[in-house]
This record gives sequence, C-alpha cells and structure tokens, in this order.
Amino acid sequence: MEVINWKGILEALLFASGDEGLSVKQIASVLEITEYQATDIIESLKEDYLSDLRGIQIIEIAGVFQLATKKEHSDYLKKLVETSSSQGLTQAALETLAIIAYKQPITRAEIDEIRGVKTDRPIHTLVTKVLIKEVGRAEGSGRAYLYGTTKEFLDYFGLNSIKELPPLADNTEENFENGEADLFFENFQKTIE
Repeated sequence: MEVINWKGILEALLFASGDEGLSVKQIASVLEITEYQATDIIESLKEDYLSDLRGIQIIEIAGVFQLATKKEHSDYLKKLVETSSSQGLTQAALETLAIIAYKQPITRAEIDEIRGVKTDRPIHTLVTKVLIKEVGRAEGSGRAYLYGTTKEFLDYFGLNSIKELPPLADNTEENFENGEADLFFENFQKTIE
C-alpha cells in the first residue's frame, strides 16, 4: 500500500502559492480529500514548525493559509533586505538600463549589439530590482523577449513618465550604433545621483 506524504505535499503547495496562500477548500480539492482531513494535515504541519529549529511557520490570514518567516528572525531578514537593496547599479547595468529606457521595447540581442558585449547579467539584475520587465515578444523567428521599463523605474528615478527622460544629444543615435556612448552614460549617471 502506498503511503502519501500529505505534509510534504501541503508544504510544497503552500510554498508554491506564495503570498496568495490557500484556503482549506483549495487544499482539500487539490489533495482530493475532505476539508476535515485537510485541516488535520494543516494543524499537524503547523506543529512541526513550532520547533525552535525551524525558521518558518504557517499563518492564517482571512481564511487563507500561507508560509511566513518567524518573528524572532526578523533582524536577520532586515539585514538581508537592506544589503540587497542598498547595492547600487553597476556601470554595465546602468548602460543596459539607459539603452532599454530610450529604445524600448528592445530585445536582448539588440542591447548586446549596441553595448558590444553580452548583457545577460545586467538584464537579470535589472529584472530582479524590478526596473525592467518583459513587455512582449518580437516578431519573426525565435520571438525574442522585448524589454521595457517599469513603474518602479519611474519611481526610482523620480519621473512621472518615460517622456521626462533627459533628451539625447543629436548624434547619440549614431553613438549608440557605433558603441561610443560612454559620454552619454556618464551624463545619465549624473542625472540619477
């Protein structure tokens, strides 16, 4: 007879549901059990998390269960958030961000061509900091992702709209194409400091 690890499955479901969490009814439906059984599994898993050795717990908010960190670890969590958010943007990330801001929507290949180097890491950094996002797919073969700026980008740089970006010099378009945009990027960085 097969033994089902209900608590392990529930833990995975709660993790995957993130901030949205799951109601008892949803849990019962997914596990194909009764709500009474689902409640028992939730309570059993909650007890497992009560140990001082565990860093997370199950909480219930408005009838929805979700995983959350324990309050006693909040000092460490604050340090993590402060450390990751206090790190500024590298020159490569700033250059990539400037290209996306002025030429959006734009593909990674187009950004690579303008910069003359791969931009995988700067794009990942900018997506992680929610300054850019995927805004669609390019036409043609491969249907590459198109990148554009976000509302957070506008907030970060104190802009109401993308139209408020500082104007480019007349020859900046040529400089983008020739890879001679260092002066532009220096000026762009000065405007955000």
